[in-house]
Amino acid sequence: MNNLIRLQDGAPQIITDDPWHLLREGESPDELMAPLLLPLALWRERQSDTVLAGQATSADGLWLAPDDDVQALQACLPALPLIAIDFPSFRDGRGYSLAYLLRTRLGWQGELRAVGDVLRDQLSHMRQCGFDAFAVRADKSVEDALKGLAGMSVLYGRSAIEPRPLFRRR
Repeated sequence: MNNLIRLQDGAPQIITDDPWHLLREGESPDELMAPLLLPLALWRERQSDTVLAGQATSADGLWLAPDDDVQALQACLPALPLIAIDFPSFRDGRGYSLAYLLRTRLGWQGELRAVGDVLRDQLSHMRQCGFDAFAVRADKSVEDALKGLAGMSVLYGRSAIEPRPLFRRR
C-alpha cells in the first residue's frame, strides 16, 4: 500500500514495504498472492470456524465499510492481524466512531488503519480516535501528511489515546 504512515512506539514513520493489499470491488482474491485486506462479507466467507471463534489467527486482514457493525465482530477480534476502516469521502465521519468503539469498548489492540479518502487534516483526529496507521490518498504527499500528525499540542477532552480529560491530568 503506497503512502502509508504507521505509528511505531508513538512515532510516525513512512512505510515503504507494506505487504498488505486492499481488495477492492472487481478484484478476485484468488488472483493475488499478498496478504489481503478483505471486506467483511468476503472475510467471513473465507475463514474457518476456529478463526471466527477467535481461536486461531487469520491470514487475511479485515477492511470495514462505514456502515459495518463492529460489535458483531467481538468474538473474532483476537483472530485479526489488522483492521482497516474505509473513509469513502473525507466528509464521512463514521469511521472515527468505528475506530473509537474498537479501541475503547471492544479493547482491540492490533493495527488499526485508515484507508480511502485520508487527508493530512484528518490525521491528528484519527489518531485520537485510535488509528495507528494511515494510508494517505495516493495523489497526496506522504511527507506533507506527516505534519498532520502533529495536531494540537494539548488535548482538552478525552480520546482513545488519552482517556483522562485535561483537568484530571494535573
